[in-house]
Amino acid sequence: MRRRELIKLLGGAAATAATTVAARAQNRDPMKRIGVMFSGVEDEQSARDLAAFKSGLQVLGWNEGVNLQIDKRWGANDPNRAQSAATDLVGLTPAVILASGTVALVALHKTTDTTAIVFTNVTDPVAGGFVASFSKPSGNITGFTPFEYNIGGKWLELIKEIAPLLTRVALFGDPNNHNFKGFQTSFETAAKSMSVEPITVAVRDVEDVNRSISSLAEHPNVGLIITAATFSMTYRKQIVELATKYKMPTIFWNRSQVVAGGLMSLGPDATDMHRRAASYVDRILKGEKAADLPVQEPTKVEMIINDRTANLIGLVVPPALMVRADEVID
Repeated sequence: MRRRELIKLLGGAAATAATTVAARAQNRDPMKRIGVMFSGVEDEQSARDLAAFKSGLQVLGWNEGVNLQIDKRWGANDPNRAQSAATDLVGLTPAVILASGTVALVALHKTTDTTAIVFTNVTDPVAGGFVASFSKPSGNITGFTPFEYNIGGKWLELIKEIAPLLTRVALFGDPNNHNFKGFQTSFETAAKSMSVEPITVAVRDVEDVNRSISSLAEHPNVGLIITAATFSMTYRKQIVELATKYKMPTIFWNRSQVVAGGLMSLGPDATDMHRRAASYVDRILKGEKAADLPVQEPTKVEMIINDRTANLIGLVVPPALMVRADEVID
């Protein structure tokens, strides 16, 4: 055989071998499809949370467009829109869905009891009927919960510490969210021991936000607690603007709300929670069951203070509180 023919033959064999190896690799590691559903709207915060989730997946070897397809939907804090989005997403038959927030999880829970779901930002998933217990979820749902209900009392303690003259404090919450009652109980218990008149405000839409804050502003020494619910993210701009306009001390649960101009927050690092959720999605993609993955509780709660906002509404942050803060925005 001539040398040129031999080289051609060997080259063809090598190409065939390479194609075979690539085909086997493709068959062994086919493109996986997952879903992501946010309770609120597509904004900067959901973009950060989604980026953190993707970053967590990349560390574990999952790259969008390479071996992973991600379908994304938003519920816009509207149960009807969320239900439509959930139905659409489940219909795409993803291997697992990340549900960010209670609105998204409620809609997905109604839609499927077979597709694996990993949630974030859902308080007390047992009371919500999503899992049987933290240690043994039992069904198709598991995830990462951000709070224990006693934080309702801690929110009140902090807002009184930064504004000791407060005599009335209003707790804003979503009446359709099972966590509102839990936060309310600890809030009212703490209020009794602190000589504060507790007020509860149900928020269903932005009109409730505008009307309630304007009404509360007619009285002196009123503060606000904005509980963990999708409305608090969807309407955070309006809440921050009104609280600043009326010089009402307000505590939130998420850092992004303080970055947007809110006075202070106490809550988990929600972005990090989405990054951690990638570990459960990875395990489910590799064959584990949501029923066997225990619900994870918060590992850290952070306090953020916006000193600039404090100055705008006429408050001086106590030095002891400033020292305890995980972050101070000047």
